[in-house]
Amino acid sequence: MTDTQIMTLTDSAAKRVKSLLGKASETPLGLRIGITNTGCNGLTYTMDYATDRKPDDAIVDSGDITLLIDHDAVQYVAGTEMDWLEEGLQSRFTFENPNEKGRCGCGSSFHV
Repeated sequence: MTDTQIMTLTDSAAKRVKSLLGKASETPLGLRIGITNTGCNGLTYTMDYATDRKPDDAIVDSGDITLLIDHDAVQYVAGTEMDWLEEGLQSRFTFENPNEKGRCGCGSSFHV
């Protein structure tokens, strides 16, 4: 399944993802995005190099970057915008997710 509307990347996030993919020890297919149960609010995002494509992955083709979204995560991330934020000494990916109903105080987990 290919759907560019499941998740979008800002220019800053796309540039950072492209840089990370270029530094991988083996050339990955793209970046795998998932969700796991953890944190004080229930869910958190996971990211890893995608070395294989699962039959039920949702594929987001963003120019020269491919995101592979785990099937079980699609319902939680649909419509999400991924950004790369640099503030002072901190830098991190952020997710603007319209499905979120709340976040924990530290911002590391959310619930829908």
